[in-house]
Amino acid sequence: MKQSAENAVEVVGVSKVFGQGASEVRALDDVSVSIRQNEFFTLLGPSGCGKTTLLRLLAGFEQPTAGQIFLSGIDIAGLPPNKRPINTVFQNYALFPHLTVGQNIAFGLEMLGRPKAEVSDTVERMLRLVRMEALRDRKTSQISGGQQQRVALARALAPQPKVLLLDEPLSALDYKLRKEMQLELKRLQHETGITFVFVTHDQEEALTMSDRIAVMCDGNILQVGGPRDIYDHPADRFVADFIGESNFMNARIESVSDGRATLSLTAGATVQAILPEGVASSGDVTVVVRPERARFLKDGEAGASEVSLPATVETIVYVGTDTHYHLKLSSDEAFIARVQNDDRGGFLPAQGQAVQVAIAASAVQVLKD
Repeated sequence: MKQSAENAVEVVGVSKVFGQGASEVRALDDVSVSIRQNEFFTLLGPSGCGKTTLLRLLAGFEQPTAGQIFLSGIDIAGLPPNKRPINTVFQNYALFPHLTVGQNIAFGLEMLGRPKAEVSDTVERMLRLVRMEALRDRKTSQISGGQQQRVALARALAPQPKVLLLDEPLSALDYKLRKEMQLELKRLQHETGITFVFVTHDQEEALTMSDRIAVMCDGNILQVGGPRDIYDHPADRFVADFIGESNFMNARIESVSDGRATLSLTAGATVQAILPEGVASSGDVTVVVRPERARFLKDGEAGASEVSLPATVETIVYVGTDTHYHLKLSSDEAFIARVQNDDRGGFLPAQGQAVQVAIAASAVQVLKD
């Protein structure tokens, strides 16, 4: 069966079961997702959610229990890993420590039987791409972790695969180097035009690099979208909780008109919000508000497009770029307000102080169960 070649990868109804009977584990449960040509696509979720299993199925290291996988429209189920135009960068890089940087990059090309002149030209091009020309003749056991990561990327990119799979390749790096390599990976994907499929449990990493993100949990894909869409419009509570910090509040739907619900918050305000598809038009719901969408009122009323909630400041946490105010609402619900640290002034309450928290009505999102 042949699918459209518009997508680099198409996963259709794929399930993967390990073991049998009482020991059976369903790692993937009827997963379907399309990954576009030339995009940076991230599989994001907690440990054990199935993201690495899906990556291994794409690479050919595992076979699906059910479903199909297409690469540029061609069913690749029967192809072994070495026959798929796919390369993988692993968490431990899997470099040869007794070989030099250049020899490591050349290795895969030599195994493919490429001519010597082509191998030499490709190695030079890859060294320039990852900015490691000066280290060509140094053994990989003698370079830093970040440099080893660049070599692993260069080696994987050298044969010009259609898809590059990256299995948490930044997890062994320290924070500063990890941030640098996030930008480096984004640059490499843009310059090569190769489809990157990246696996991580780090939501900040996913938001920083990805064109689109698939959020996974318990072998299922819960939501696929761009970073801003995933962050601002989470599909359900799990996605909202996993991506960034969130405030969850209880509310009751009072009425619905033209897809907008009038909500009565337990914390003591009425607000209108879009009612997602699949949510009942009456009863109790949970809403989410991001901490940065709240501000403190010193005097006067909230703006026309805001609601105001009474609260008490319980804890103040300074984190450098901003300060987190941990509050208790009048409904006894916990709430975090995040205020950027700058020199513009503004009202900043003290611990134990009673405050009014203003929230833009557009920041209130109704969640599915």
